Parts: sequence; C-alpha cells; structure tokens
Amino acid sequence: MQRREFVTVAGTVLVSGRVRRWADVGAWHAMPLPPAHASQEPSLSPAVFAHRIERAQAELKTRKWDFLIATPSANYRYFTGDNPGTSERLIALIVPAVGDPAIVCPVFEVDRIKAHTAIQDVRGWEEQANPYNLVQKVVRARKPRGNGTIALEASTPFATYLGLKDAFAGWKIEDATEVTARLRSIKTPEEIALIRRAIAITEDALAATFAQLVVGTRERDTARLLVSEMDRRGAPGDGLVQFGPSSALPHGGPAGASLERESPVLIDCGCRVDGYTSDITRTVWFGDHPSSEFVTVFNLVHDAQTAAIELGKPLFTRCQEMDQAARRVITEGGFGPLFTHRLGHGIGLDGHELPYLVEGNETRLEPGMVFTIEPGIYQVGKFGVRIEDDCVMTESGVAVLSHRPAKL
Repeated sequence: MQRREFVTVAGTVLVSGRVRRWADVGAWHAMPLPPAHASQEPSLSPAVFAHRIERAQAELKTRKWDFLIATPSANYRYFTGDNPGTSERLIALIVPAVGDPAIVCPVFEVDRIKAHTAIQDVRGWEEQANPYNLVQKVVRARKPRGNGTIALEASTPFATYLGLKDAFAGWKIEDATEVTARLRSIKTPEEIALIRRAIAITEDALAATFAQLVVGTRERDTARLLVSEMDRRGAPGDGLVQFGPSSALPHGGPAGASLERESPVLIDCGCRVDGYTSDITRTVWFGDHPSSEFVTVFNLVHDAQTAAIELGKPLFTRCQEMDQAARRVITEGGFGPLFTHRLGHGIGLDGHELPYLVEGNETRLEPGMVFTIEPGIYQVGKFGVRIEDDCVMTESGVAVLSHRPAKL
C-alpha cells in the first residue's frame, strides 16, 4: 500500500506519538515496496553491452592498442553486465581491438559466468593449470604473430599484473583508464534511468528514516534502520548517520552517540539498482526551534549549491569552476576554511568516479555526465551541514535528479 512520507519546515511530522518540526528534506510520494531483486541477469539489453564493447574497440584502435583486459570490477561489469567478485582464481575479460571478446575463468565457474554475462565466449581453466596459458591462447587466436600492447584495467590486482607481464614478455602493458573512464563518464539514457530509480529509493528510505527518529536512538541503530528501509524497497545500500557534534566530521560515524532534542542530524547515504548508485546527503534539525546559527549555515550551504548548479553549461564549464563557484559563496559568508572537501564527484557503477568537481580539474562537463554537488560547512565541536544532490549535465545545463531541500 502506498503512503506519503515527507518532512517539511512549515509542516509537522508525527513521530512515535509526538510532533516534531524538521528542516525540509523534500516532499514526494512513497513508492510501492518492490520485491528484492532475485536475479543477477543484466537489466540492460545485450545490445547495450555489444555497443559498449564496440566503443571500447574503437578507443583501442585510436590508441593503437591491441587488447583490453579487465578482472572483476566496476569496469568488468560495465562491459559484461555482472561482477562475479574477486578471488585468488583468475577471472578476466579480454577485449581485442578486432574480433570477439572472451572471458577466462575457472572451469567450475563457466556455467555461472555464462548465466550472468552478455559475453558469449567463456573459457575455463583447470585448477591445476596456469590460467595465464589460457589467456595467451585467447590472445594468440586474435593476434597470431608479434607482440603488442595490452590495456590493463586500473584496479587489477598486482599479482595479476605480474602474471600477465610474465606471460606476455615483450608486450607493453598500459593503464586502461584512458579507455574506461572516457566511456563510463558519459551516461546513456538507460544508465540515467537506473540512477534515477536508485535516487527515488534513497529519498523514500531517507524520509521513512527521518520520520522514525526519537530521542535516545543511537547513530548506529538509525544506520541499520536506513539500510532496512532501502532493502525493503529492493535495493542494497548504506549510509553515514551523524548526530549533533558528530555531524562536523565529513566522514564520521555512525557510532554510539544518542540523539538529543534541538540538535542537527546529518545522513549521507545511497543505494544500488542493478549496480548503479545514488548518493544523497540531508542535514535536518531534530526539534522545534533550529538555532539561528544552524539556519545561517544551512542557507549559506544551500546558496553555494545553487551557485554551482546555475553556473554549469555543457561543453563550456570546467569541473574546477563549479567548485570555485560554490566555494566563493561560502568564503564570502565567512566560513571559507570550513568547506574542507571537493564540491562533488561522478556517480555510476562506482559511488565515486569521474568527473571530480575539484580545483585543478579542467575537464569540461559534457551532456550525460552524472555527478554530485555537495558543499558543506563543518564546525568541529559544534555541528556540520552538508547538502548533497545528484545531478546530470544536459544539453541546456545542470538538471537536478534528486529533490533539493528548501532554504530555511
């Protein structure tokens, strides 16, 4: 059954039989609770993964590289539709510049890998065998003569790098980030739809969690409640829950601190839908009378976020300019040194990925890039305020995918 879950400044929320007044975290209609995902099948069509492989091959050809190799990771999932997890046993995707991709894995994993991947050619190696011999066989079937260049996925374990280096003596091994980062930083409509779903679940779970806060509850108990609210809606997630002075630690908590009346609550959280993430932070006042200092700081952080959002123009605005715009507002408000982290980061298959909105990054924002905008002010020993929303660059400017809170 659907129900409305919302928290507003002007309105009130009944919590455990008592009325609480809150800082706005947005208003929306709660979604029906879907069943948890029982299948690991790719929700994106095989054509999506085929297109990704084609784009990777085009990037390899441009750089005159011969192969891309990726072990289980977000990049592996990007090309195959699944992440089987890492272990001491080699699982590797091999993408040639020309020809069909293949996966090598332990022979007992072949059926599992085939069931959950868009790649058709899956080869198994026996437990007593050297897996890199099978990698050599796959590579040589596609490049019979001479040496070449392998682009290796950046998070590949060092032991795997050494195994490949030994198996391909005379070959060059390059960092594949130039290929993978370029492809993944521009999201397709299908990817953005999955991120939107993750955002909707996160917002709904946040509202349900805020509505259940009571005096005396602990940070870690609230964190568990938040996770359960996400899980009930069919998505795994987690989050930071920080009460009072703990909110001044950008990556603090959750710990054993108990909630007191007339104090701030900061929750930074996200969930995954078919691998794609959300990342939202809300800071609210628990009680009836937000302090004047809290109102001032909250509104200043909100203005800083607005400045960055309004600045963004596709193919024109650089990442560092977004950071500078928000930081300028906070500095002019007298809290410059207390904004201690970058303005934002990309989101997708990783919770933190390119592009990074930070001083020194001159990358221009392009349509399809999805990122957070999350200015904050942190007064150690008192409280912190962070407002984080998920955004996408469109052909006309920055569009906010989440529901921004209102100023106080």
